[in-house]
Amino acid sequence: MISSFFGKTKPINYIILLTLIFLFYWLVNLLLFNRPFDIEQLPIQILALGSLLFGYFVLNFIVQRNKVSGQNSFPLLFFTLLLIVFYETLGDNNALFCNFFLLLALRRLISIRSLKNIRPKVFDATFWILISSFFYDWALLFLILVFMAIYIYEPKNIKNWLVPFTAIFTISIISYAILVVMRQEDTIFQHYRFAFSFDKDYLMQWHNSAKLVLYVVGIFITGLWTFLKSSNTSTGKVATMRIIAITFMIGLVLDILKSSSSVFPIIVTFFPASVFLTRYVEGIKRPNLRELFLMLAILFPLIGFFIELLLR
Repeated sequence: MISSFFGKTKPINYIILLTLIFLFYWLVNLLLFNRPFDIEQLPIQILALGSLLFGYFVLNFIVQRNKVSGQNSFPLLFFTLLLIVFYETLGDNNALFCNFFLLLALRRLISIRSLKNIRPKVFDATFWILISSFFYDWALLFLILVFMAIYIYEPKNIKNWLVPFTAIFTISIISYAILVVMRQEDTIFQHYRFAFSFDKDYLMQWHNSAKLVLYVVGIFITGLWTFLKSSNTSTGKVATMRIIAITFMIGLVLDILKSSSSVFPIIVTFFPASVFLTRYVEGIKRPNLRELFLMLAILFPLIGFFIELLLR
């Protein structure tokens, strides 16, 4: 029943998932984080929630337009379940904004597979990554992804390699000019400090470390399985999966560099993780096993969340 429902791309699927996340966002912020209703912070929260919800449409566009998976809603389902597992990220507005702009960058990078308008796509991707770095300075690591995409798709054209530097120069000049007008030119130097803020005390808590270890191991297994199954597919799809795998690894590095009791950038790994989980589910041939896997994938996050809710 679950596989047949989410195995399609009907509007009701999006309505259910978006409504669930909308309610879940306010539940986490008001009950778990005990944040009072502040009219001054409300616009920022609405923008953060809006970026999260609109990110679903960007994610779906990437998956369906580039045929990363089949015509189903599994990527959206797994993205939602990961948000429930790592619900702390919903309290970090910077994480939500950063993830949204990185999704926009990935949309352009993955579309390079068509080998059309490569340079504008590289420029746009670099632009969105730079915007995402306004929320996490270490998000600049995703510029590695831009150069990897050039290397994978069209490395022989030297002009492609120069485009990211053009974008960096352009955005830097515009940003600095705006800050000068606002008389806050020191802000950019205060933001990009690239400090290592790894909080070992946070990960020493067993439930936090257990979730992270199980998550990383599970995604690495499904990712490896995906690559083994993709060996007989087209070169374009293999290249796309490489981009997605690199995205996951850079996201993990970002999470290690920035994770603490108040910062949760792990959401930037949810898109590649959702893709790997979807490809794994699509590869399960027996309907009963697929249904069982989806049932457990839904029950475990919900049970874990409500247990933590009761313990608080």
